[in-house]
Amino acid sequence: MARRTLPLSDTQISKAKAKEKEYNLSDGEGLMLRVKPNGSKLWLFNYTRPFTKKRANISFGTYPDLSLAKARKKKTEARGLLAQDIDPKEHRDDQARHSEKANNNTFRHVALQHHEVKKTTISTDHANDIWRSLELHLFPKLGNIPIHKLDAPRVIDVLKPISAKSLETVKRLCQRINEVMVYSTNTGVIHHNPLTGISKAFETPEKKNMLTIKPDQLPALMRNLSKASIKLTTRCLIEWQLHTMVRPSEAAGARWDEMDIDSALWNIPAERMKKKRPHTVPLTPQVLALLEEIRPLNGRSEYIFTGDRNFNKPTNSSTANMALKRMGYKGILVAHGLRSLASTTLNEQGLDSDLIEVCLAHVDKNEVRAAYNRAEYIEARREVMNWWSSHIEKAAEGNMSLAGATSNKKIMIKQI
Repeated sequence: MARRTLPLSDTQISKAKAKEKEYNLSDGEGLMLRVKPNGSKLWLFNYTRPFTKKRANISFGTYPDLSLAKARKKKTEARGLLAQDIDPKEHRDDQARHSEKANNNTFRHVALQHHEVKKTTISTDHANDIWRSLELHLFPKLGNIPIHKLDAPRVIDVLKPISAKSLETVKRLCQRINEVMVYSTNTGVIHHNPLTGISKAFETPEKKNMLTIKPDQLPALMRNLSKASIKLTTRCLIEWQLHTMVRPSEAAGARWDEMDIDSALWNIPAERMKKKRPHTVPLTPQVLALLEEIRPLNGRSEYIFTGDRNFNKPTNSSTANMALKRMGYKGILVAHGLRSLASTTLNEQGLDSDLIEVCLAHVDKNEVRAAYNRAEYIEARREVMNWWSSHIEKAAEGNMSLAGATSNKKIMIKQI
């Protein structure tokens, strides 16, 4: 007849004394308490490993930290795993590794991984703007939190103080943190995204278009620009951006080696464009005149529009904006609004809307519009750009436009 093991009692366990050698007290079904010579008591579960059929022990913890009742519960869970041919020790180790990995995957860590992917599809300035916003608004309170522990209430609490100042900023932050969460889901870091609806916790910001002026206000802009107390580099930058219709960052970062003077083309590489797609700008006579105006000043630098403090770096993308504010256009016109001014004027003239969109380097909407990006359409785009530069030159008559290719007037620029 098989020997029957009597279950242990709390009294029996607490009174168990240390001996010269360690010994075991069995509770039955593989659970036992090992009493060591130093007096410590350790719960062990002895079992047969699936497939290999070898005997093994797994530690559950020490007594009294782990009570008899809890040790028996762990034994029951282990036997349940064995019934499914799952080794309880391997299962525990897998869970520990998963938990360690999950806790190391902080929001900042995963956001950085996502950023490395994201920045290959957007311009450098846009990528830097995204990262700065995360560092300023989210990382201080959320950066070190494991991403699987982020939930809506916690993130909303962080965003609430920001919403009191700028709903537009909150909108962008909601979009950016959700991009990181979607990346985490797609890469298996988390199983689902609990932040999908956090933007609904805030009011919708009023849609604001880039501040711009009406087409009939262009002559006044050129007049004010001619009288402005700004550096030659800054004035050239504003006129350059106006004529070429590019974004502020694309204009500020213009390099001499991007200019193909013989073909009168400006080839902007993909990494400097917002949508990571190379863009070619036909250079009009007026724009070529601007290049010659700035060459004696900045021709020795890599950049056409150099920084104030560092000749070997480009001017800041906000330089044109700051100059426009000093000229009295605060709340009226921003540098990006020069593109809107060009678009409105060209469309009002009835010029080909698809060509205008490509001149502005907007995202292609259909195959017809995409076709205008091909080299054979450069000349058609050149006609649009020539019309626009001539229009600007006419608006500047009497106001000493730097880009006036046919003007023989001497330009007097106040340097500050």
